[in-house]
Amino acid sequence: MSSIPSERSFIPIAKPQLGEEEKAAVMAVLDSGMLVQGKRVAELEAQFAELCSVKHAVAVASGTAALWASLLAHKIGPGDEVITTPFSFIASSNAILYAGAKPVFVDIEPDTGLIDTTAIEAKTTERTRAILPVHLYGQPCNMTAIMEIAACHNLVVIEDACQAHGATFKGQPVGSFGTGCFSFYPTKNMTTGEGGMVTTNEDALAEHLRLLRNHGQSRRYQHDILGYHFRTTDIQAAIGLVQLKKLPAWNEQRIANASYLSERLEGVQVPVVQPDRRHVFHQYTIRVSGDRPVLQTHLQEQGIGTAIHYPRPIHRQPVYQSLGYDNMLPQAETASREVLSLPIHPALSQSDLDRIVAAVNTFTTSS
Repeated sequence: MSSIPSERSFIPIAKPQLGEEEKAAVMAVLDSGMLVQGKRVAELEAQFAELCSVKHAVAVASGTAALWASLLAHKIGPGDEVITTPFSFIASSNAILYAGAKPVFVDIEPDTGLIDTTAIEAKTTERTRAILPVHLYGQPCNMTAIMEIAACHNLVVIEDACQAHGATFKGQPVGSFGTGCFSFYPTKNMTTGEGGMVTTNEDALAEHLRLLRNHGQSRRYQHDILGYHFRTTDIQAAIGLVQLKKLPAWNEQRIANASYLSERLEGVQVPVVQPDRRHVFHQYTIRVSGDRPVLQTHLQEQGIGTAIHYPRPIHRQPVYQSLGYDNMLPQAETASREVLSLPIHPALSQSDLDRIVAAVNTFTTSS
């Protein structure tokens, strides 16, 4: 009978990489006395804009705030429809509801889990104002197709790139096609603890976003529009500046780890990576037919953390059922029964990778 290994040998599904540089950066901010929306925030915005090859990056409180603020800045609201995916973290579509608009779900590609761009056109109506694709797990959507549909119907494109820092489509960074939204939650490829970023090439949109994040203030105590408290702190930005320097190497390590696993895992469907995209593997997600709960228990017993991203499509969540969403989206529903994420973070050792391969293959070859 197998036993759960000690905590020391457990391989977690995610492991934020925070060290002495981040600690020193935080202490420098604390010593400065300038804690909110100061010099470090401006520096992080400038450097993140450079990463995404855009003119502007606007720091906000979270990835969810980035999505919500982007919709508001594009004046999307009641009566409007936004086409998106049902297979994502719920914030992707909740932000649409926050803005007062209606999410319209399009099913996903069976191999990548990304929004099926061939099905978008059929869901477009006179009420459609935007497409909100999600670069799931770190792989970009087909942005050529999405931008062509958007241009044809005069639609806004808001990229949910919350899992895709540094990913590219045909060499172009995500977040530079439409309005980009990023998250800095602890499990992301880079973190600020909490936080988010909006990227854009539009000057007026960037200015509107800056008003929205700070109570609509154009200057102190002058509130020009209805704004929100979406600010970030210099403490967060200081961490982010350090993390951003490390992001390229971390992404390369994630890609290398993914390649190692995909070449060796047996009996499961490994992630499909499209040839025109740089997948940065926020998650390494396999597909398991039939025995996912048993495999997950087996891996736990072998000291390997796993997670299911995501166990229920958004349109099947109770809150969306209460709103009348009852349509069938078979590919998303199948994926929710089969996906299983394995550790992929850059802290994995060669021994960790070999343990993951051995544990999966032992199970699949004996089943």
